[in-house]
Amino acid sequence: MDVKPSNNEDLNINVVPFGPSPKKINQIISVLENNHSVQQFLQGTRHLLLSLEFINREDTPSDRNKCKNHPKSDTPSSPSHYQATYYDYTNNRTVIANGHINKPSHISVSQFDSQPLPSPEEFELAVNIVQENPELGRLIRENLVRPYRAMPSLIETELPDGQIERTLAVGLIPCGIISDENAEVEKQDTLEPLHQIVGANMIRREVIFYENGAPPFSIANDQICEPPPDSNQSTSNKGDLGQVQVTVHQGGTELWSFTAVRPASSTGIVGSGIELRHVKYREKQVLYRAHLPILNVRYDNDICGPFRDWQWMEGKIEAIGTDVAPGFRLCSTPARTILDTGFDTGNYLGVAIYVDGQEVVLVSEMQAGWYRYISEWRLHADGTILPRFGFSAIANSCTCKRHIHHAYWRFDFDIVTPGNNVVQEFNNPPIIGESNLHTKNYEIRRLRSPSHNRQWIISNKSTGEGYTLIPGTNDGSADSFGVGDVWILRYHSSELDDGQGFTVDVNKARANIDKFLNGEFINGQDVVIWYSAHFVHDESSEEEIKSVVGPELKPRNW
Repeated sequence: MDVKPSNNEDLNINVVPFGPSPKKINQIISVLENNHSVQQFLQGTRHLLLSLEFINREDTPSDRNKCKNHPKSDTPSSPSHYQATYYDYTNNRTVIANGHINKPSHISVSQFDSQPLPSPEEFELAVNIVQENPELGRLIRENLVRPYRAMPSLIETELPDGQIERTLAVGLIPCGIISDENAEVEKQDTLEPLHQIVGANMIRREVIFYENGAPPFSIANDQICEPPPDSNQSTSNKGDLGQVQVTVHQGGTELWSFTAVRPASSTGIVGSGIELRHVKYREKQVLYRAHLPILNVRYDNDICGPFRDWQWMEGKIEAIGTDVAPGFRLCSTPARTILDTGFDTGNYLGVAIYVDGQEVVLVSEMQAGWYRYISEWRLHADGTILPRFGFSAIANSCTCKRHIHHAYWRFDFDIVTPGNNVVQEFNNPPIIGESNLHTKNYEIRRLRSPSHNRQWIISNKSTGEGYTLIPGTNDGSADSFGVGDVWILRYHSSELDDGQGFTVDVNKARANIDKFLNGEFINGQDVVIWYSAHFVHDESSEEEIKSVVGPELKPRNW
């Protein structure tokens, strides 16, 4: 039988901080600064700590390259390892230090020629380099142009010897163009500075200008898309503290329990938005982990991009309430993001948790260059889970050109138990014989089919409880870049994402979940489902733009 409808009693939320303490973080930073192995690489150099991440044992990068599976923990476990990423500007290289939280001085250090994403502090250093240019510095000081985070965030121009010197993109938008009042008068009566995107070479501390006013894969001109200007408010660092354990009661009944991770602490090479772990409904396991590790965008005719984006850098939202842990605020009223206010401002950085009727809502805003993304989970008292992802931007010259965002959720279902799960596909009308249901025995990629009302049922083979994955009506269609709609896979602890970081290479930016399709037997096994949504942003269209996508996860026989 299906779950009983919930009553109308109020939902009560309890939130408890989880994971390393700020004191432990400071201890690790002190150890890193004085560690001999680290200093062998960094002593005497001009360098910057870009991120300090805290990682669960099963998610450690060194182990994700191995074929073996790490056993799943029965209960939420605190991060056991850390990874510090530095950029050494003296030698134009990335230095990474890995260690164990409880043995912080046991550190392994490696160097790479990779280009990690900039931190907020590094972007400010890039702006300082731009300000050192006499003309650009004057324009910024006189408030004639405003710096903003542009795309691509890293400009990888190859030198004659094959090297790539670290260069950050800094957008400079004329304040008159983005003024709400008298903008046309200003354009006519004054000679405005140009909208442009420059490169800040972090190695030589020089400003690079581009012939067309912007680097490759981008545009900067006097056509400004409608979103609001960048507020230049503070944002998060990759690895900022933020995990909590959440329980939700209605009357004397425990409805939900789970661990929530803020985007800044989420797993994956480029983060994965708000991450839920060990999700239980009515004290029975539903999901081991649920997150969104892959996000990309492609423009018509590649007029901008394409971009593989990141999901760890948070933006501020409007949230009224009480801070219950680093990066988490329990709110008395619904929080508001850029989709609600139309502005790139807020009073809180992190995840807001609040009650909306019979739903518990977790929401956070993220930023990647000029993009603004909304990560949201809605958990209903009746057991329904609504993963939601929203799209917006700040003032730029690209996003009013037609483009398609592709968002890929990863649902690691553990219905009652980690194994012994089975996936059935529902079609009405049937596609094989007279049955609406057929079982998936092997790993497979599938497309949505609205004409067949296609859905997927994930169940425990022994007990019969399950969840139905119902596609969202606004989730779009796959194409040659936004490949696939649904992948049904066997669980492997090394397959948290496809291994690709930020890039503008069209072949690398495309999601590569297909590489996990090995024809493995999945009937009665530990099952993972990837689900993608494809959002078309076309401001020339007369149709109403619905900027939020996502499926429905609905309990059955619970």
